[in-house]
Amino acid sequence: MAQASQTESVYEQVRQAILSLDIVPGARLSERGLESEFGASRTPVRAALMRLQAEGLVARDGRAWQATPIDLDEVAALAEYREAVEAAAARLACARASDAELEAFASGADIESDDAGDEHAGMRRGSDFHEGLAALSGNTFLAQAVSDAITRMARARWLEMRTEEGRNEAWREHAAIVRAVRSRNADAAATAIAHHTQANLDRLLASIRSDRRAFGARGLRIVGE
Repeated sequence: MAQASQTESVYEQVRQAILSLDIVPGARLSERGLESEFGASRTPVRAALMRLQAEGLVARDGRAWQATPIDLDEVAALAEYREAVEAAAARLACARASDAELEAFASGADIESDDAGDEHAGMRRGSDFHEGLAALSGNTFLAQAVSDAITRMARARWLEMRTEEGRNEAWREHAAIVRAVRSRNADAAATAIAHHTQANLDRLLASIRSDRRAFGARGLRIVGE
């Protein structure tokens, strides 16, 4: 297997394991261990880890690597950042997207669907929703900013989306955003996004504060206030 292909394979598999918490925050990773697990050579493994480092998912830990802890202060800052860039993207979508694009987005959002019992499907649908809305802005920088923020918050979002109640509340908030964007009401869209972002953060923090001891027992490192 070519080095570029090995790098992509290791990157995708380790990234998914980190985002789904199969590799828990704070877990140590060794290049040699990953080489053995994936049958890859040292250079592709290191390249994959450096890509993950750029996404904030791993960090150097002496001579080894570590899946970065979930930092609640960073999560709160990212929520503020997401609100700003998603509101800007939604405003541009209201002004620029065609009627057909808005209808396709509303249909694809599938706001009536219920992912009961499947937090992973809920995560994918949530990411697709936010990235799809950002794409309607026609601004590739805003779209990339939203995608990057979603990635950096993915593990924290999993904790918030793991209950059916949390997922249903998120879909209701998505529905309000869809209604505002379809009607091209930029102010209402920005307000709905601000409400959704804050509600996401509130649900996450409530979940972590109520279950922090259980998370610690699972080995998840959570830092910040």
